[in-house]
Amino acid sequence: MTNLLSQTWFIALMSVTLIGAVLSAVHHAEVIAHKTGEPYGTLVLSISVTIIEVSLIISMMLTGHEGSEFIARDAVFATVMIVINGVIGLCIFMGGLTHHEMTFRNEGTNSALAVLTALATFILVMPIVTISTPGPDFTKSQLAFAGIASFALYIAFLFFQTVSHRDYYLPKTEDKKTDINFHALKPSNTKTAFSGALLILSLITVVGLAELLSPAIERGVAAAGAPKTIVGIAIALLVLMPEGFAAVRAAKANRLQSSLNLALGSALASIGLTIPTVAAIAIFFNLPLSLGISDLNMTLMYLSFFIGALTLAIGRTTLLQGVVHIIIFLEYLFLSLVP
Repeated sequence: MTNLLSQTWFIALMSVTLIGAVLSAVHHAEVIAHKTGEPYGTLVLSISVTIIEVSLIISMMLTGHEGSEFIARDAVFATVMIVINGVIGLCIFMGGLTHHEMTFRNEGTNSALAVLTALATFILVMPIVTISTPGPDFTKSQLAFAGIASFALYIAFLFFQTVSHRDYYLPKTEDKKTDINFHALKPSNTKTAFSGALLILSLITVVGLAELLSPAIERGVAAAGAPKTIVGIAIALLVLMPEGFAAVRAAKANRLQSSLNLALGSALASIGLTIPTVAAIAIFFNLPLSLGISDLNMTLMYLSFFIGALTLAIGRTTLLQGVVHIIIFLEYLFLSLVP
């Protein structure tokens, strides 16, 4: 009994520390974002979290535990579903409650969604339909090509977002007028550098605590008799907390453009950086890697992309669109528990 209580208190302490680390990461990411401007600011948080997420996935793969070959697949698919439905849905819903209707540049968001659809198809669907290997797996050559193609497509998107068409990812003129952050003085170089260091420390803390909490999550999932994919969803939720919190906070401040940049950028980085790295590690160390998703998850994913395309088509959102995405997200969670 004493051991159980001590474990409970330890888990509670880690959870409180995790929330503090998330809030710290969001604050320092916003300082950097205010210094660099859009879309570079949101890009900093997206890539920072993704790099550390890659380290977490690789460390779990190298342990060789049962089911380790599915970790990358579960994490990437969960990230896509959480971002497209959970984060974007909550941003539109929470922003809609306050502002009724919000605007954004649909040129940029549509481009990001197109790239995300292609990336998800390359990695999560193609293994199902290829015939060189049985089951949801790539051959080594197919895996290598998929990793290279994903990285190339992500780099092309970064060039489009930050160089050739940066204006597509900037707030509309009418939104800039009401954005207090746009008109406030930019932080000094010293403060920005300090926030950059603390952002990295906060993100390492978030992922480290997520890894420490994962055994407790696994035990809880096993005790409940739930599918093992729930572990991947729980870890993805923990890792995405800083980005999700920052995106919702921006939406409530009527900065939906920043929210969408952050959300879609996170999903793109999750595939465009994670898969090439994981593929290289799997090939080099001859580790098993299974990326293909089930027919059920494929249906949910393409439903999400279809509804997402409709939501992002006109550059204007209302509360109803947020509700639709949230319901799809809840459907995803329920069917993950009861497939």
